[in-house]
Amino acid sequence: MDIITVQGLTKDYDGFRAVDDVHFSIRRGEFFGFLGPNGAGKTTIMRILYCFMPPTAGTVHVLGHDVTKDPSLIKSRIGVMPQDDSLDPDLSVIQNLVVYARYFDIPKKRSAPLARELLTSVDLMEKIDEKIRNLSGGMKRSLLLVRSIVNDPEIIILDEPTTGLDPHSRQTVWKRLSGLQERGKTLLLTTHYMEEAQRLCDRVAIMDRGRIIVIASPQELMDRHGGNLEDVYLKLTGRKLES
Repeated sequence: MDIITVQGLTKDYDGFRAVDDVHFSIRRGEFFGFLGPNGAGKTTIMRILYCFMPPTAGTVHVLGHDVTKDPSLIKSRIGVMPQDDSLDPDLSVIQNLVVYARYFDIPKKRSAPLARELLTSVDLMEKIDEKIRNLSGGMKRSLLLVRSIVNDPEIIILDEPTTGLDPHSRQTVWKRLSGLQERGKTLLLTTHYMEEAQRLCDRVAIMDRGRIIVIASPQELMDRHGGNLEDVYLKLTGRKLES
């Protein structure tokens, strides 16, 4: 069953076409990745999917709802882990979760114990009262991840979730993301890390210059074109993808 369907999606910015006639669908429970360099259009697609911006043309349905007609319904049922650090630096770790839960009408008597449970799952309980500025980059990414699931979403959108992390922290995030899929969540990932896409994704959409070139499983792409994903990307686009 498709949980997201996109047909003819186009997005223009002041005469620049960031996304160009994109088509794809994502099945419930799938881990789907967008693989490509900065500027390929990955983040723009994500922002349209979580109703941050409207498309210029095309149709986009998430959970059966049109992103231009039912944004509130969609936002209530998805979680978003943005690429940028959007944590409130003036609040403590647990306050960031409790305050965020208010956007989903989760009362404090529920959100406070839920926040403790989530922080325990990412080994942040000892930092529960710390201000955000005192956290490491890996801790901030972990906090952003659990914040994205505070409303128990059906779909989790992850925009470059491990950018800037050391290899150990990246592996830790990968493990947690795989655990979320095992719980039945549908996950969407943007990345420029070949290993990340190969390890996590059931299917990947290779993107370049606003277009989707191909959609397939990482193994299928490597079998079809030979070599690893980096070799596949080079063959399909004529460009090396920096990792």
